[in-house]
Amino acid sequence: MVRRVLVVIQPAGGQQHTIRGHRQLGSCCYSPDALHYRHSTLQQLLLSPTAMHTTRSRAAPPASVPGDTHGGNALTDSAHTVVVQLTVNGKQHETTLDTRTTLLDALRDDLGIMSAKKGCDHGQCGACTVIANERRITSCLALAASYHGTEITTSEGLGSVENLSALQAAFVECDGLQCGYCTPGQICSAVGMFDEARAGVPSHVSTDVADPDVVLSDVEIRERMSGNLCRCGAYTNIVAAIGEVARDTGLRP
Repeated sequence: MVRRVLVVIQPAGGQQHTIRGHRQLGSCCYSPDALHYRHSTLQQLLLSPTAMHTTRSRAAPPASVPGDTHGGNALTDSAHTVVVQLTVNGKQHETTLDTRTTLLDALRDDLGIMSAKKGCDHGQCGACTVIANERRITSCLALAASYHGTEITTSEGLGSVENLSALQAAFVECDGLQCGYCTPGQICSAVGMFDEARAGVPSHVSTDVADPDVVLSDVEIRERMSGNLCRCGAYTNIVAAIGEVARDTGLRP
């Protein structure tokens, strides 16, 4: 639902000014002219009733900069862009990005790979988990430029609809998903967890941190997967799916 927004500003002793725009219900999405006006003028207008004469000439929207794929930010120029090469699911990509672009945004917005999900954007929910050089990472906290030349694997690279990986098939069999939004991140995280267990990496609940033979009990799985949230609450079946594959691969009795 879209609601029209009318903002009226009248500093003490000053002229009344109106900002017209639109707002998406539940968000803060104004029309570009209103948004720019707010950022470039509003603060000065509130501080000084006479500032309108000096700020109006500076209220033109910033011009888009060649190579800027994220909205023509005035701070973005050739010094703030970089060519990044990524190998994603076995396919090589080269794209020019703002140096501040996260790996998650590069995958979704620039390369069109949508399985990595944008959830919290703070590294807390795990929906954006991918595998980078055989290690699981939260891609919303990783700068794409830092992963230049890296091999990235998302859930598409683990299997296909016609040929599911063992872990993907186990999630289906054990009903380890409901809405499915967190599932790609859950599966990538579980793959990374298996690699960590094979390498003897301990967890917070490991009884002997020096023991290289990690057994993925249900308690270990819950702890090691605690960074991946499921808002549908399918945790019991997620643990069962991962445990089934862990048993088949010798990581649990």
